[in-house]
Amino acid sequence: MTLALEIISPERLLLARQVSMVVIPGTEGDLGILPDHAKLITSLRGGMIDIYEDDEIIDRFFVSGGFAEITETRCTVLADQIMKPSEINRETAMEQLAAAETAYREVDEADTTAWRNASDRLITAQARIDALAHE
Repeated sequence: MTLALEIISPERLLLARQVSMVVIPGTEGDLGILPDHAKLITSLRGGMIDIYEDDEIIDRFFVSGGFAEITETRCTVLADQIMKPSEINRETAMEQLAAAETAYREVDEADTTAWRNASDRLITAQARIDALAHE
């Protein structure tokens, strides 16, 4: 039994295929999506999408955020930005992490919206660096 996976970026349909399982970075933690999964709509944090055939990862993508809609037969990822780990520029990623760390340290914690945005930016920047290990 398989699951229809679609990954869509703002520019194009990046991937449409049948898979055994996909693991996506939900805002509350990683979600393993198998056929017959309960219906769900979730936001995504920065992290890796791992695509499985049987028990083997066959493809990986870094996603900076977005949303996913899951049904019993389908998982659709609407990504803010998505790329292969090999497409991440290490120098740019390090600069983004340094800027995110500075913004996080300087944010007024009483401003919950600003704090949440700075926190999300830091999580995504760190996840981008972590994705380099999957090149």
